[in-house]
Amino acid sequence: MCSAYAVSSKSIASNLTSSDFEVIFLCSWCRFSLDCFIGELGVRITKTNKIQKMNKEFPLPIPTAKAFDFFCGIGGLTYGLRSAGINVTAGLDNDESCRFGYETNCKAKFINSNIEDVSYSDISPYLDGSAYRIMVGCAPCQPFSPHTSKVKQRSKDSRLNLVAEFFELIKEGRPHIVSMENVPTIRKQGVFQEFKQGLERLGYSVSVSVVRSEAYGVPQRRHRLVLLASLLGSIELHSGDYLANPKTVKTAIGHLEPLSHGEASSADPMHSCSALAPINLERIRASVPGGSWRDWPYSLLPECYKRSTGESYGCVYGRMSWDLPAPTLTTQFLRYGTGRFGHPEQDRALSLREGALLQSFPEDYEFFRPGDKPSLTSIARQIGNAVPPLLGEGIGISIVNHLRNANGNA
Repeated sequence: MCSAYAVSSKSIASNLTSSDFEVIFLCSWCRFSLDCFIGELGVRITKTNKIQKMNKEFPLPIPTAKAFDFFCGIGGLTYGLRSAGINVTAGLDNDESCRFGYETNCKAKFINSNIEDVSYSDISPYLDGSAYRIMVGCAPCQPFSPHTSKVKQRSKDSRLNLVAEFFELIKEGRPHIVSMENVPTIRKQGVFQEFKQGLERLGYSVSVSVVRSEAYGVPQRRHRLVLLASLLGSIELHSGDYLANPKTVKTAIGHLEPLSHGEASSADPMHSCSALAPINLERIRASVPGGSWRDWPYSLLPECYKRSTGESYGCVYGRMSWDLPAPTLTTQFLRYGTGRFGHPEQDRALSLREGALLQSFPEDYEFFRPGDKPSLTSIARQIGNAVPPLLGEGIGISIVNHLRNANGNA
């Protein structure tokens, strides 16, 4: 259970307003929950019983640990780790378009580089001076995903080498904690087995979990593999608290203003969706929540679906249900025909904002500079490739728990 202490301090009190009766609690330990977060996290309790982050800042990080995020992208994992109280000082990615979103939201340095072009000496300045060094990474999942096209060409995908490159940096730097997130089917790849066995040979205690992201508050059916490794002893991923009552599409996006296909909100440029071709507009109007193209009249079927081989395309042209978590989002969630990404009741596919919320990004997460015109496909790629921040937070809480158990009070 959580132990909490009221704090009286001029420095803290100076941040408070007089409009509400407010008490600040510092939580020394608690399980992952809606109303209390692990770490020295300031939580403001108002007389309206609303819980708010003070000044939209991250919780005070545990002072003895620093982390570096490889393949950081737009910052989903970094944001989650920082929300758990881990000081992620920098992230590396070869997509320069992620720089603004990463640095603005995560308050960490973005390094634009390929992982094979850096050595540990390039990384160490961001980890030096800490008692505990943490290296995390989520290599691109496409080479390992069952949805990847041209499966026969998968063994030739150069991205398979990125996991091995990550291991070489770990071997050189010997961080105290390592974490990797990816699709569950990576377990079947030799490169993953070599990664895991290599960590064990280096003396790491390794755990591998396949989890449902819904358990961590992500309003989406997204199975993921999470590897945790430690030189400090046994480490496990906590199980999450939301699986019995998962968040739904409606709780995530039901409050957003209605849009027509091809329309953008004047209040929020991220709430923007793709236009539909006339035939796809007819098709989505014939779709039902939770259904697919099998609900259409025969006249609306593409020619390839009229053949027996078309039965294999069961997971496309779908409309989501309000009362269920969303299906697994991909980088193509803006397109009605590439998955079950139809809005539950509006005749269109998801907007960028809806995709971000279903990935559990906060609604004020900034993906581009104010005044810039967003590229729908670029931002959709960043969102779809991201580790859901709430899953990242669950990973971070597991690491913080482990550090405290290993050393009393990390």
